[in-house]
Amino acid sequence: MSAEIERAAALLRAGELVAFPTETVYGLGADASNPVAVAKIFAAKGRPQDHPLIVHLPGVEHLERWAREIPEKAYALARAFWPGPLTMILKRLPHVPDAITGGQDTIGLRVPNHPLALELLRAFDGGIAAPSANRFGHVSPTTARHVRDELGDAVAMILDGGPCQVGIESTIVDLTGERTTILRPGMVSAHDLGKVLGRVPAVVGAAGAAGATDMPRVSGSLAAHYAPRTPLALLQPDVVIFAVREALAANERIGIIAPMPCPLSDERIVWREIPGDAAGFAHDIYALLRELDSLGLSRIVVQKPPLNENWRAVNDRLQRAEAGAGGA
Repeated sequence: MSAEIERAAALLRAGELVAFPTETVYGLGADASNPVAVAKIFAAKGRPQDHPLIVHLPGVEHLERWAREIPEKAYALARAFWPGPLTMILKRLPHVPDAITGGQDTIGLRVPNHPLALELLRAFDGGIAAPSANRFGHVSPTTARHVRDELGDAVAMILDGGPCQVGIESTIVDLTGERTTILRPGMVSAHDLGKVLGRVPAVVGAAGAAGATDMPRVSGSLAAHYAPRTPLALLQPDVVIFAVREALAANERIGIIAPMPCPLSDERIVWREIPGDAAGFAHDIYALLRELDSLGLSRIVVQKPPLNENWRAVNDRLQRAEAGAGGA
């Protein structure tokens, strides 16, 4: 074990916050069994207290430390997708602090697929509550620099594991009822899950899940989320250039994210080309949004991706980002 990991685990045991990389985004970690430490997450992020947190585990063998009445399908999904970008909603054990569940009777659990995260979790030998390491509602961080720029001294330590491989948050699947449902789409698709479960689960909004209340069932379920401070518009490909010309006529600086080279030459256009496949787009989108958000632009335009199952998770994040963009 490296000295860096030993120090990070010691800080977690002491009730401090440690940011660490996962394959999805960087997490802001605290000892999930320590309500005082977990409270520091909410304070650092400015996160509402009723928003549940995802607990990261070293391996599937830790499931029974946090959840009860675990169905066989949970173990089947764990065998197929853990470590990986899949979070399971299960019934919590009585000792699980309300601070990480939003006071609900369920808990979100996953095993991340990043070598540093797994090394830290094994050294800590427990659950680490870890939402994305950014201010609440803003664009999630995919590099250690993003975390440092946004949270600074609020974090005792940041483990730098390079850019995140996936780039958007995990799929969240609810296993607490007879019907399996996806509460947040991610890069583990409904089709992927269906191959293991024998039936493709429905994709529903968190408010539409069985037994849902007015409280958020899961992380990242608000209509406005993952948002830059700069106003953001999602536009069809044939409208993007029109929007650029409109901005130039008004002498505005505009940012563009699109899967094609910039067809115009003007210093007021900040154009960023993004891969045209769903995985590549997901990998790059948060970093590009953060870059453009730092430039004082009048607005950011993102070319709308296709509306099909492969792009469901990306479209989910973009729609929430558009709804929340321009906020404080």
